[in-house]
Order: sequence, then C-alpha cells, then structure tokens
Amino acid sequence: MNVNKMIDHTLLKPEANEDALFALIEEAKKYEFASVCVNPYWVSLASKELAGTTVEVCTVIGFPLGANTTATKAFETEDAIKNGATEVDMVINVGALKSGNDDIVLKDIEAVVKAAQGKALIKVILETCLLTDREIALASKLSVQAGADFVKTSTGFSTGGATIKDIALMRKTVGPDIGVKASGGVRTAEDAKAMIHAGASRLGASSSVAIVDETSKNTTDGY
Repeated sequence: MNVNKMIDHTLLKPEANEDALFALIEEAKKYEFASVCVNPYWVSLASKELAGTTVEVCTVIGFPLGANTTATKAFETEDAIKNGATEVDMVINVGALKSGNDDIVLKDIEAVVKAAQGKALIKVILETCLLTDREIALASKLSVQAGADFVKTSTGFSTGGATIKDIALMRKTVGPDIGVKASGGVRTAEDAKAMIHAGASRLGASSSVAIVDETSKNTTDGY
C-alpha cells in the first residue's frame, strides 16, 4: 500500500495564512495524499482548489477541546459539508466521558453523524493522551455505536499525540472494519510504519512530504 494514500496532509495552526494553505494544497496534489485537513474557514478554498483531483477535503469540528455543545458541532458539520468538506474529524466531549456520562458522548457523536447525512466520512478524535485505557476503549465503542467511520487518537493540541499502544488498543476495540487514524507526532517514515503496523489505516501529519520522500528512498521497506 502506498503510504501517501493513507495521509491526511494537515495544517491546523491558527496562524496559517492563505499562502501556507496554497502550499499545502499544491503538495497534496503533487503527492496525491488522501486528503488535506484544514480548519473550517479554509474548507471553501481547499474545495475549490482541489476540484477534479483525488484529494479529499477534511476539516475539524469542536476543535480542539471538544467542549462545544452538541448543537454547535452539528451546525459546524452541516456548514463544513456545504462548503465542500468530504471528511469531518470531530472531537468528543472529553469532560463528559471522564464524568461517566456515556450517553452524552454517544449522542454528541450521533448528532454529527446525522448532520453529515452520509455526505462525509466521520472520524472521532478521542484525545487519547487525556484518557485511561478503559476510557479509550469505551470512547472507541461509543464511536462505533454512533455510526462513525473512524476513530482518531489526537488533535495535536493537547499534552501528547499518537502512541503505538493506543493505536493497537483502538484497533483491537473497533475491529477490522472501522478506520483508525494516528495523529500527533507522526513525523518520520519510521513513525508512519510503526503506526500502520499497530493498526492505523490513516495518518494525520504535517510532515507528510518528508515521510513520503523518506519512504521512497528505501524501496525495500514496504508498508
């Protein structure tokens, strides 16, 4: 499998300007990444510039804290899809999960899934660095129950990113048919390989070009 097709080429820094977005888009076209992942404001631009290519437009919802109301997340999702998003990465209500309010977490994810109406892939960001193993497994199960397409480790804005241990736990929990996305700290070809071998089917990275270039230099090291 070509690693480029597993990468969401990501730029979520708040200071990212239009020039940086155009550069991201051109790299995504050149390397044929799975998607670009951008903040909601940039979705329209990305959608316009990537029309006619195989690169999807991914955005983030309830980002980065997950503490928005469910209604807000649903509206964000509808708005993003209207602007051209075809993949949506939403952050769970971490506080609700850690309070034992599983039903709130479930309904939060279900609202985003319903708002997408099958028009976009839904990836659920768990923010694993803030969770226990039990909570990671529980959040993964709730995501599957709610109808999400992927579970994802991290926003990249908290205290840590993806780990091999967490990816393996998520994959074990959701089974073979749900996507698992490793994000946060995936910077090298070795990082990418380790995450894929642990069970990741998608990678979120800002160092995407370096990862692919490094991978291509070692053609004997397959993914």
